[in-house]
Amino acid sequence: MAILAGIDEAGYGPMLGPLVVTGAAFEVPDDALDGCLWARLSASVTERRAKRDHRLPIVDSKKLYQRSVGLKMLERTALVMASVAEQQPATVRALLERIAPHAVGDVAQYPWYFELDRALPTENDRTDIAMRANAVRRDLADNGVRFIGAFAEPLPEGHFNRLVERTRNKAVASLGLVFRIIDRIVRTGDAERVRICVDRQGGRQHYRSPLSTAFDGHDVQIMEEAPERSAYQLRTGRRQLDIEFTVDGEREHLPVALASVFSKYVRELLMSSFNRYWAERIDGLKPTAGYYQDARRFLEDIAPALAREGTQLSSLVRNR
Repeated sequence: MAILAGIDEAGYGPMLGPLVVTGAAFEVPDDALDGCLWARLSASVTERRAKRDHRLPIVDSKKLYQRSVGLKMLERTALVMASVAEQQPATVRALLERIAPHAVGDVAQYPWYFELDRALPTENDRTDIAMRANAVRRDLADNGVRFIGAFAEPLPEGHFNRLVERTRNKAVASLGLVFRIIDRIVRTGDAERVRICVDRQGGRQHYRSPLSTAFDGHDVQIMEEAPERSAYQLRTGRRQLDIEFTVDGEREHLPVALASVFSKYVRELLMSSFNRYWAERIDGLKPTAGYYQDARRFLEDIAPALAREGTQLSSLVRNR
């Protein structure tokens, strides 16, 4: 058996709210390592969003979530797969404890993330989630596949700022979170073959040097470095670790699409709490998604509350 995983993020660009990087990992037969999981699991999951399709859509989170529609579809996919991995949470806190246990204390330091005990699901029925999870679980078992789980790295604003100050580069800070997730995934078992696909942000094309630093003791070989894909093979002892950084990875690899879903779901749960916190302090406040132009409007709107509470902007506004 081998491990097949994908990594994607949500919240790389905004001024407000957390950056969330997540990995989604599967244990698969060796002959499925280079295949398409959407095709192998076609009885229970789909790479398309269709109203009349009973299967679970595992697609780029942008196709499952629009603010005007709400969290329902995004939440359904995230919680069904969490249940498949025995990570089904009853609250936001429980979700974080399962997929990002080290981050719970970090998030709790920010008063605007006060809804950690909010019940889940927020827009779905628990019985429906459980029934859908049973169908996916059966399909995985029939095909010799096991969903290991999600591995998240949520980075709240103040923590983000301090990390960027240390690394002096947002992309380097984000790549460090990716490497932490890779390490967490690799430590889940002793599979001799591990393949991890990372959705690439920005124009970086060369990763051999940071990989060699992060995975000291591994022999790092360049397999390909091209505008659309950079691929590397890392070896230590009998273990082979294949890592590729791919543009639009969520369109090509089910695990990347699922990682996108978990990242977006965690970020939106935290942003919901963020907006509710400030709305309780400013009458008629319009919520924000945190992106630059609207974030500037939002900061102007909450200025009286910031002054009353003595909130430090370094803990609220991301510096990059």
